[in-house]
Amino acid sequence: LSLLLDEANADRIAEATDGAICLSSVLLVLETRRNLVRFARQGALDGGKYEACLARMAADVEVFELRDLTLDLCASLTMPAVATPRSLDLAHLQTALWFHATEPLDAFVTMDTALAQAARELGLPA
Repeated sequence: LSLLLDEANADRIAEATDGAICLSSVLLVLETRRNLVRFARQGALDGGKYEACLARMAADVEVFELRDLTLDLCASLTMPAVATPRSLDLAHLQTALWFHATEPLDAFVTMDTALAQAARELGLPA
């Protein structure tokens, strides 16, 4: 979302993902679309920018390897030692752990400091 909206932190995310194999949950698509609609409805995105963001997202999502949100991820008892993540954040963490078990991740990229802390508690490189 930061990249689509060219926010101040977008260059940090671009640097962290440049040339990387990007992995995520299908929630990435849902959350991004929902936020783009929200910004458009609030007037923060005009119609042209909204359409451009949707088109870029459709192209960018092709770069990702996406994991479906499945019962095995949702039923996992793994929880950070201290942090209690929000439900969708926990789904992203469970997805990252699933990928990490197959092949160690180089980084868990997030702009959310609480989510980064939860990722570190779970042994992910955040």
